[in-house]
Amino acid sequence: MKRSKVVSSGLTKAFCLCLLAYVLAIAAAMIVGHALNHKNPILIALWADIAATLVIYIFSRLFKNSSFYDPYWSVAPLVIVIYWAYAAMPIAEMGLRQIIVIVLVFIWGIRLTLNWARQWQGLGHEDWRYTKYRTSYQGWFWLIDLIGIEMMPTVIVFLGCLSLYPVLSSGEPSLGIQDILAVLVTLSAIIIESSADKQLNGFIKAVPRHGQIMKQGLWAYSRHPNYFGEILFWWGLYLFVLFTNSHFWWTVIGPLAITLLFLVVSIPLMDKRSLAYRPGYAEHMKKVSALVPWFSKK
Repeated sequence: MKRSKVVSSGLTKAFCLCLLAYVLAIAAAMIVGHALNHKNPILIALWADIAATLVIYIFSRLFKNSSFYDPYWSVAPLVIVIYWAYAAMPIAEMGLRQIIVIVLVFIWGIRLTLNWARQWQGLGHEDWRYTKYRTSYQGWFWLIDLIGIEMMPTVIVFLGCLSLYPVLSSGEPSLGIQDILAVLVTLSAIIIESSADKQLNGFIKAVPRHGQIMKQGLWAYSRHPNYFGEILFWWGLYLFVLFTNSHFWWTVIGPLAITLLFLVVSIPLMDKRSLAYRPGYAEHMKKVSALVPWFSKK
């Protein structure tokens, strides 16, 4: 009982520190935003985003735990979408399209953040990838942490968020059939990612033995269906741009960058780890699609 209380107390302290870090990060972003209030809203959001990341980085260094940054991926877009919506027009003048996009981003962001919170075990728990880099590059880890673990994802997510700006600042009030398609793609992405996370969490609890391979539900058709849902979400947001303001076609750099991040970094890392710890995973890789859900090969 005592150990349980100590663990609970430690976890509460960890979440309070994490909350403090993000409150200070948002405060830093607001200060930077106020100082640059004469600039373009896109540039203001970028510099505010970088300032907020530096605050989280300080906490990561102080407490020797880079997982302070993990919820940033899903929290930053919520702040950005609120700011750009505020900068674009009064709330009373918002059209249905803007409201739908904001709601979709909030559903995605809150769900993803809660999924992280359910898995984080406190200050003594750090993502295995960060621990690996910390051990392998001891003297240079501060730089890897700053650029690779925190600043690079911040920039990539910001590029993904660029799709939000032309949609939120558009004065076109009416919805078209194209908007319905964009909503369906984005909502489907949220459902896929949510379902994949729920199935994986259930599998981990039910099968505590190490080395087991997840082959149930969506995971029978894709080795990384949660990544597929995440990528699809950002492409769904981009569809709103194509249908709303095609002059911003160049914001395709966002979903492209996120897709490349998962294809070049995340999937290879996860597959390499599974090959090392899960017997039979090499055969599993031959049969099951890496990303896009598809029927397994015989």
